[in-house]
Parts: sequence; structure tokens; C-alpha cells
Amino acid sequence: MSEPFAAVSQDLDGQRPVTVSAWAAVGQALQFEGERKQVLQAARYRLIALLSIFMAGFFVLGLRAVEVAILSPHAPSASTYAAAEVPRRADVLDRHGQLLATTLTTYSLFVDPSQVWDPRETREAILTVLPDLDVAKLDEALGGKGRFQWVARNLTPKQKQAIFELGQPGLDFKLEERRIYPRNTLAAHAMGYAGVDNKGLSGAELAFDQEILAGGESGQPFQLSLDVRVQNALDDELRQAMDKHQAKGAVGIISDITTGEILALTSLPDYDLNDPQSAEGAAQFNRAARGVYEMGSTFKIFTVAMGLDEGVVTLEDSYDATKPLKIGGRVIHDYHAENRQLTVEEIFTHSSNIGTAQLALDAGPKTLQKFLKQLGLFDAADVELVESARPLLPKKWNDSTAASVSFGHAMSVSPLALTAAINALMNTGRYVPLTLKKRGAHEDVQGRQVVSAETSHAMLQLMRANVVRGSGSKADVPGYRVGGKTGTAEKSGAGGYDRDRLLSSFAAVYPTDAPKYSVLVILDEPKGLPETYGYATGGWTAAPVVGRVIARTASFLGVERRFDVPEPAKAQSLAQWRAQNDAIAQAVTGGR
Repeated sequence: MSEPFAAVSQDLDGQRPVTVSAWAAVGQALQFEGERKQVLQAARYRLIALLSIFMAGFFVLGLRAVEVAILSPHAPSASTYAAAEVPRRADVLDRHGQLLATTLTTYSLFVDPSQVWDPRETREAILTVLPDLDVAKLDEALGGKGRFQWVARNLTPKQKQAIFELGQPGLDFKLEERRIYPRNTLAAHAMGYAGVDNKGLSGAELAFDQEILAGGESGQPFQLSLDVRVQNALDDELRQAMDKHQAKGAVGIISDITTGEILALTSLPDYDLNDPQSAEGAAQFNRAARGVYEMGSTFKIFTVAMGLDEGVVTLEDSYDATKPLKIGGRVIHDYHAENRQLTVEEIFTHSSNIGTAQLALDAGPKTLQKFLKQLGLFDAADVELVESARPLLPKKWNDSTAASVSFGHAMSVSPLALTAAINALMNTGRYVPLTLKKRGAHEDVQGRQVVSAETSHAMLQLMRANVVRGSGSKADVPGYRVGGKTGTAEKSGAGGYDRDRLLSSFAAVYPTDAPKYSVLVILDEPKGLPETYGYATGGWTAAPVVGRVIARTASFLGVERRFDVPEPAKAQSLAQWRAQNDAIAQAVTGGR
């Protein structure tokens, strides 16, 4: 067995002998090839398994992408938000078709925080284009929860392109609509503005929100009663007067007394409607609608009208104004005392507190209270503006209250409420609610009778007499037959009434022979000037503004300038003038 593997055998073809050692080598080779095949086979199986896992993963991701892009209601894509667009707001026009408000399409920037790679880098990139953004709010948006956070609204095309070129993931744009006010501050408090979500927030934009939205869907503009020409003149004159007299505020209202349409409404200070957020508190405040004030002697219009309509007095009756009136522990004085017996006409034209208070006492507190209530002065002005404020009324009505209210103290109302009440007394005694909406040419204007046409006629004559030869002379405009009443109210404070802080006003109507338009001007704390001899009362500050406004706007409104209408001579009694004025009475009461 020294050579146990030396046996000889034949190979398969019988040509060559093969030893056992050779067969061993062949076996080893076969074994190596088998092991290698097994390794390769195992690797192949592992690769197939790995590819299967990857394919399953990609399939799951694909399904999720489809769900996010198509099925998910929270996906921050432009197409998703297109269905949620706010209806377009209609253009707003003045009564002659001049554009006051319109809507432009803009882009707004939002972010999907989950797609932002580097919040800090994204923030710095955005600030290079929009440096005025609040950094804290921007960081909050970039790191916020959910898939959608606002970054900036209503970008300009240039800003939108610059943001797009940043190439930052997670940022996208949404088409929105921006409200534009091409006349900036004009009629700011009457017009009001809409917010970034296209909802009316103040003024006419809020008052007529649904109608403006409906007009946007139908493509029809919405028309206000305002007249841009008249509004421009009123704005300009009020700004000049406010600056000249260093007043802290001003109000102006021009209206059609027969239809109630407001042709112009100004409250100063005001603001740019395109940037309402920059307005300070005083500028945001609508003094014409939201402000309530003791109106001073303009209230004498109501007291005298009450006396005439209730039969308490006639224009020829008189009261003793030789000395101050003592009542309820108080003493009532006249600002410019006449110290004599005054007729009702003279009480009005000389603006006598003493005479007016006595008239109110003769009528009684309940009668005065009832009369003012039927003029709408116990409620917010009947107008569409949401800002219309309720008055501040006395808690109890006694003789002392009636005396104070008779000349415009102890009771605070808004300028709009005052305007509507005065209009009623000038409009043949018919109260017509104010409106900021243009009325149709043949629209039936609803109203209610509050005084007789005869009382209305008498008040028109008193108003004209007051301008011709009374405290309202500086409001006169030759040919336009302006009538009016001054008002000067001391403002109250912690220590009582302050003689140096006045609310000075003038309420006018014209033409008095065929009344059509009213003008109210109020200056808040005006200062006297050398040319006014230091006076800051309504006759010296507000009345001239009314005169200039009428001179600038009467021709726009179609008021004929006439010089053939009988006027009260300075030395003529009102009774004598009335006897000459049957033509005026016919013009006022005939056919109406």
C-alpha cells in the first residue's frame, strides 16, 4: 500500500491512463466552481430582494405624491387655491361715473414649511427682496406647522419675479385681488376700504359689501351718490381752513335735501385708502358719522321750528333779553348781548341763548323732547354707514335740561344726524333719510312729514335773514340765496365747559326760494386770527368756508344764479319782507 493511489485506469476514450491524484485535482476544481456558483446565486437573490424593496418604496412614494397632488385638500398648490378665490368686487363709481375704487390682480407669497431646506437661508433670501417684513413673523411662518403659511400679500410684478429668482424651495404664489383707490384720500371716510381678503372693512365698502360683491360677479359697477367735483372742492376748502385756524379736526357734508343723497362727505384728518394701516388713530376716526358733539346754536333751528310748529310763538312774538336768565342754579348769558326785548326773528339772527331758552321753557321739556325725537335726533343717523353713532342724551328732562338743549348743550349728536334733521325742516317739513347710494332718476323717495310746509317756509326765511343781516353774513354768495345758522359750542372737560376749546360750525341751505342743497361745516377747536379779531366762533371760521364751497360748486349742481329774488333789507322787518315774498312761498310749497 506504499502507493495506494498509483492504480492505473483508462480515461473515457481509452487513450490515456489517469491516476487517482489527477481525479482529486479535478474534484477540487469542481468543488470551487460549485461554491462560486452558490455565492453568485446568493448575491443575485439578495440583489433581487433589494430591488424589490426599492421598487415597493418608490411605489409607496408615488402613491403619496398622487394623494398630495390630487386628493389632499391641504396641498399648497396654486390649483388647489384657485377654487377658493374670493369673488371679485365691482368697481365703485361716483354719481357721474368717475372711478373711486377698482380691483387689480396681484400675487401673494406663501410658504410650505415642510419643503423649506434651510429656514435661516430662506429668511435672509426673502428679506433681500422684501426688507420691510416683520422678521419674527417671517420666522414663525417658515417654521410653522401645516403646509401653508402666508408670507406677504399683494406683491408687485417686480417683487414676484425677484422672489421667484431666489430659487428657494417651499415658496410659491397665489393669485389674489387687490383693491385700489385711484383718488387716494378723497372721501376716505365715505368711501372706506376693503381688506386683503377682499372684504369691506369701513365706509361704503362695508355698508354695501354684498351689493359690491354681487356687482363684481355680474360685471356691473356700483354707483355712489358722491360727486367727485363737489367732493374735491369741499376737501380743499376744509384743509385750507383747518390749516389756517390750526384746528385739530374738521367735518364737511353736502347733501341733496329732497333725495337725501350725500354729494360730499369729509372728515379730517383722513388717510390714504391704499395704505389704511399707516393712518394714526385720529385719522381713522370718522368724525361725520362716529363722532357725537354738542352742536351749539345750530340747535336753535330746531327750538324755533318747534315753537312755530307747536303754536307756542309766532315770528313777531318777543322775549325779554335785557338780562341773563337764571334757572336751576345756573345763569344763561348771551355771547353778544343785545340787552333788550327781542322778537323771535331777532333771537334767531342774533343767536340769543336767553331768548331761545325762554321759548323752550314755554313749550316745556316734554314737547322739546318729542320734537327732537321725531327729527331722528334720539337715534343714530338713518344712513347706510355702519359707523353711524347713537347720540348722548340727557338722563332726565327738566326745565334746566330743556334750556340747555335749546341752544345745543347737554345733548350730543353726530354731524350726519344734524344734517338729516335740518334737511327735513328745509324740505317742506319732510324727513328723508340720508344715503350714500345714488338714487334712480325716477325713484320714489320715501319720507315722513315732521313739520308743516308753513313752518318749513318760515324757517327758510329765517335762515336767509340770518345770512343777509345776522351772524351768518360771511356765508353769503351773491345770487345763490344762501340761508344758514351759526353754531359755537364750548367743549366740556373735567372742570366744566372750556371757553378756549370751541366746536365752531355753520349749517346752510340754498337757494332758499327753492331749496335743494344743504352744506354743513364744522371746525374742531379753531384758533382766532387777527383778521377775525381773535374770534374763533362759527360765524368767523366755518361760515366763510361754506360760502367758498357754494361759490365753487353751485354751478356744478345746476343752481341758477339770480338777482331778481326779493331779499330782506337790513332795516326791514321779517313781517314786511314776508309780505313781499308770496312768490317764494309759491316756489317752496306749490306742487310739492
